[in-house]
Amino acid sequence: MLIRAGYEIRYETEVATPMLALLSIHPSRNEDLVTPHRIIGTPDVPMYGYTDSFGNMCTRLTVPAGGLTLSCDFTIEDSGEPDPVTPDAIQHPLEDLPDDVLIFLLGSRYCETDRLSNVAWSMFGHIVSGWERVQAIVEFTHNHIQFGYNFARPTKTAWDAHQERQGVCRDFAHLAITLCRCMNIPARYCTGYLGDIGVPVSDAPMDFSAWFDVYLGGRWHTFDARHNQPRIGRILMARGRDATDTALTTTFGPAWLAGFDVHTDEVAALDRG
Repeated sequence: MLIRAGYEIRYETEVATPMLALLSIHPSRNEDLVTPHRIIGTPDVPMYGYTDSFGNMCTRLTVPAGGLTLSCDFTIEDSGEPDPVTPDAIQHPLEDLPDDVLIFLLGSRYCETDRLSNVAWSMFGHIVSGWERVQAIVEFTHNHIQFGYNFARPTKTAWDAHQERQGVCRDFAHLAITLCRCMNIPARYCTGYLGDIGVPVSDAPMDFSAWFDVYLGGRWHTFDARHNQPRIGRILMARGRDATDTALTTTFGPAWLAGFDVHTDEVAALDRG
């Protein structure tokens, strides 16, 4: 299947303000592109790209005084298959985990493993390790947090989401990730596009989405505590320890979000003549 996706995001500033953006698709999806993926700045400004330590494609630029609009529109090929389900995926003993996976067991800015460790073990310690335990964490998180865009704030952590029982998709992901790490299951934060493909269309404005991966059975598996069901058409943009590593934009000075539009839709096959 083909998916057309992209965005138009407007920032306004009074003075020139450096910005770091993770608005490209993840390099692992580059070979699936059917049309070019280019970030366009209006006005045109110099942009410099590099790959960070988590394998994400980052863009450095400076928002000029007055503001800048960033936009992108592309078509990508997708399998059309929902997230794989692997109920027999095992949880590895800590000593058997690869070195580069260990970082995803540690606490991070939004994932306070120290504050939630006792909660996690009291709730999930009796559940069979592996896929069943992760699914129990996902179901708890899904039912524990009430979703609402009005509940979003940039400082909210997993502990806050657990206590307040309200949040957006990143809060679902942060809480589930933290509970998994407390149970010695490596978990990493993911962000990207997720349209209403294969599910009833939502009347809410389209937005970027957050989900998470866990390391079981020798590889990473996708879970989504916000939706708690396999979904079709995820387009990964970035992954890391939490939202700090995957922030769509980080400004190094005062800047105001003045416009935000995201689109993600299944489209008919292109004529490749």
